[in-house]
Amino acid sequence: MDETQIYEARLEVIDFLIEVFYDAPDEEFLGRLFSDEVAVPEGEINDPMDRGFERLEAFIEANRSRSVEDVSDELRTEYTRLFVGPRPPALPHETYYREDTDFIGEGLAELEADYSAAGWKPHEDYPEENDHIAVELAFLRDLVDRQRRGEEAAFGFERVFLDEHLGRWHEAFLETVQDEFDMKEAEANLFLAATEVFVGLVEFEDELVAQQVPT
Repeated sequence: MDETQIYEARLEVIDFLIEVFYDAPDEEFLGRLFSDEVAVPEGEINDPMDRGFERLEAFIEANRSRSVEDVSDELRTEYTRLFVGPRPPALPHETYYREDTDFIGEGLAELEADYSAAGWKPHEDYPEENDHIAVELAFLRDLVDRQRRGEEAAFGFERVFLDEHLGRWHEAFLETVQDEFDMKEAEANLFLAATEVFVGLVEFEDELVAQQVPT
């Protein structure tokens, strides 16, 4: 895989995760997923990402022949239970998992300062707080795209972002999501698959950026 393909693969994985976590996956997304427009990387990458994509393939095979409307309705119910509430067990917010700040507290201001330092601002229409997983992934996507266009400073911004933010809560988030499913339920669960891919992505990005910006 050449450099161009690696950038494309990184962006495709991030786009997939944003679509899963931004809101309950809609019928359009599921239609693309079931028609194989969302490509699963070939070969081994790292353990959590490999497990996540295996689980994603199982989800696709288990639901491909079903009505996308029915699958979408089920996913919306599950998304609400897991991530929205009332009293959701796996709030997808960085500050919910950080022990050094209160939920939507001081840590949120620090995160927003890092966004600003990198010259990035979350979309104004997005209803969630800026430490929501989809917002953080959107920032990561911007940095990867800037790296693709030759902006070396974007590697440094990503190094800080991984060290100070994504890399400090991704594993706790996965543990919380895992606790919500028994073994049978987990075999083909889209949200657990995406959470594993998310953890694998953070690990992959950490190794890649370390080659450009030593820790």
